[in-house]
Amino acid sequence: MLNFFVYPAAAYFVLVATIAAFTGQHVVRKIIAVLGRASIIIFILALTIFISAISLGGVGIADMVEKLEDEEYMGFENLCKLS
Repeated sequence: MLNFFVYPAAAYFVLVATIAAFTGQHVVRKIIAVLGRASIIIFILALTIFISAISLGGVGIADMVEKLEDEEYMGFENLCKLS
């Protein structure tokens, strides 16, 4: 990975992240102006954390099921076999 940094891809992601940040900030300001409550930021943050936790859990479970179906080694030994 040391000599494998792709500069055009990195520049693209920086550009997309910058545009998304400015757009998100503009939208949140509009929502706060309409509702008159700054607490909406907390709800947006909580929703983001909730969605990421659910999606990470789903990906982990799907990966585990796939490894179980393929009978891959997942770092656990059979305790009955050891005794």
